Parts: sequence; structure tokens; C-alpha cells
Amino acid sequence: MTAPAALLALEDGTVFRGSGFGAEGETFGEAVFNTGMTGYQEVLTDPSYTGQIVTMTAPQQGNYGMHAGDAESGRIHVAGFAVREASRRASSPRADGTLGEGLDAAGVIGIEGIDTRKLTLRIRDAGAMRAVISTDDLEPSSLVDRVRASPGMAGADLARTVTTPEPYDAGAIVGPADTSRGRLLRIAVYDFGVKRNILRMLAAAGMQATVVPAETPAGVVVAGGFDGVLLSNGPGDPAATPYGVAAATQLLGRLPMFGICLGHQLLGLALGGRTYKMPFGHRGVNQPVRDTRTGEVRITSHNHGFAVDPTVWERGPDGSIRTASGRIEMSHFNLNDDTLEGLRCLDVPAFSVQYHPEAAPGPHDARGLFQEFRALIEAGGLGGSSSELASDSPPGKKTI
Repeated sequence: MTAPAALLALEDGTVFRGSGFGAEGETFGEAVFNTGMTGYQEVLTDPSYTGQIVTMTAPQQGNYGMHAGDAESGRIHVAGFAVREASRRASSPRADGTLGEGLDAAGVIGIEGIDTRKLTLRIRDAGAMRAVISTDDLEPSSLVDRVRASPGMAGADLARTVTTPEPYDAGAIVGPADTSRGRLLRIAVYDFGVKRNILRMLAAAGMQATVVPAETPAGVVVAGGFDGVLLSNGPGDPAATPYGVAAATQLLGRLPMFGICLGHQLLGLALGGRTYKMPFGHRGVNQPVRDTRTGEVRITSHNHGFAVDPTVWERGPDGSIRTASGRIEMSHFNLNDDTLEGLRCLDVPAFSVQYHPEAAPGPHDARGLFQEFRALIEAGGLGGSSSELASDSPPGKKTI
């Protein structure tokens, strides 16, 4: 079967001609690139990529096929996928099918045969921008006009589009928590687009997770008797996720808190900070991050187009920052561009990182943060049974 012709058009008028694979039709989204040499299935199924057309910089993708056990969620979330070459066969004996078959089954459009290096450099020069992939409309000027009329990522509240509709026990998906770590801790995980490997890492650290919808009131979580709360990764503009900011604000000092990626940005906003849209973001598995306390550098996995602005806060003589929730410190910075990568509260039990300590397939330098979260709870973080926020629950809302 002959592959259909396809076009990828950017809002600046740049057009790439290639061949379609996966589903046919057209799709709009934000054009971004990922520098990972492996892990394309984890990228495709990461809810944080909702609304984005992802270009992989490594030239060949799909070599080992697709396997259900490697998925980070129940479906593919990217708006579209752009590669130099898509493998026609899956070499891994674990594979359930090929990359193209996986995209086709999910109704997701891919394009191959384009100069992904040129596309990546264009995004680096001009910034992430709106884009379209089409196998239907092959007229460049028409596509560019339509891209320019499509919505952008700034101001997009996407977490509510990917969150679970009802609470669920994470053990049903990733298995039971490890009981060799001591007492099983109960963790509420706010699902702004949670990756399954976050749930696996919590379970490996002896933490039994209940995943709750993104708009769950803080009072419902407090009344649920949890030992801690995790704010997950997710897509969209953090400033357009007010329910997440409200939950983080109300839970600070009441339950030990760990924020990852979008969760880090929401904690930053809850602490009186500000977020901004990055020119082209960080997406890949090779970002060096320095811990300001120890000087240790970790190679980390990233997927974010927004960041917390470190200039909005004023540091005191001791280097700490005073907020309405007590003192905080900026705990991690990116060595490539000095982006703020972590926050740590000094007077309440809470910390966050912009990068992904649960990264699959890797790197694994930062996995110890899940043990740090457990240690924070065991060190005497407030927990469990407080009913101070019960009044936040809407009438008739059941506790978890």
C-alpha cells in the first residue's frame, strides 16, 4: 500500500513535505521537539503532550515497536508525530505491533520523510509554534492560513481534559505497594495527567496511591486520611489551571506535598510565584540539573513548555524567600539555561521538581526523590485525619 502524501505546516509559513503514516486526515497542535534517542512510546502516551505535534530528533523511530506494558497512560495523547523515518517492522519480541499500527489504531496522524533536523532548528530559532499535519489539504498556503487561525498553548487549560473522572486505586494498574519499606503510606495523587511510572515509583517506595480527579477540592483529600499528596505532571498552561493552584494553596502545611512538572509549577503559583511560557521548552532525556544544597548534578528527563520565574521572589539575607506559607528555597537549576528546576519549603513539608524523577526509560539519577518524599512524611509531616478543610467540599461530595 502506497503511503499518502502529507504536509506539515508551521504558522511562520514553513512547510515540510513528506509521507503520512498511522491515521490519515489532519491534526492541529503546537510543534515541539524531543531529543530522546529512545522512549517514543512513553512520549506518545504521556498526557503532558496533549495538544502537541512532537518531532523526534533521533532519525529513526519505531525500531522496537509498541508494547502495552510500556505505556504511560491508557492511550496515545500527542496531537501528531513527526519523524525522519518510521520503522516498518518491530524488532522486539515483546512488541504488540509497529509504531504505525499503534498510531493508526489511536487515530493519530504521523508524517515521515521530512528533514527533522531542519524542523528542530526552526523551532529552536523561532520558538514553539502552532502547526498542522495533513494528508487531506495539500495546498501550503491554505494550511498556513488555517494554522494561524488555530488556538495556541498559552492560556490552555488541558489538565481537565486528561484527568480521571473518578478516584481509583493505583494498585489496580501498577500492582501493590512494596511492604518491605515499613508502614504503608497512603498518598493522594492529583491527576493533572499523571504518568503510570509515577504510580510505580510510589508503590516501590511503599506508598499506596489513590488517584483523584484534577478538580478534587482540598477538603476532600484532607478528610480522606492520607499521609501525603502528590501533584502530578500534566499538559497546558499552569496559570490556566486555577483549581490546581487552589488545591496546592489549601493543602500546604496540612499534608506533606511533592510536585512533579506541572505539579511543581502549581506549587510555585501557590507560593505567590509566577510562570511563563518558554521559547521552545525542555523535552528530552539529557538535561543536567544542579542541586543547590549539595552541588550534585543529575542528568534528568524533561517535558515542559512553561517554567516558574525565579525573579519574582526576593531573597532574604540567608538566601531564603519569605512567602505567605513560610520560607522557601530554590533547590535546583538547569545548567544549560539556568531555568529554575525545583523548590523546597523550609517551614512546611513540601518540595517540587520541574523534571521527571520517574523517567522511563530513563535516566534514573533522580529516582531517590520518591524516598525523600517518604522520609519527609515519616519525619513528622502533618498528616491524616485533620478536618480543617472539610468545609471546602461541595454539598453532597463524598470523601475518598
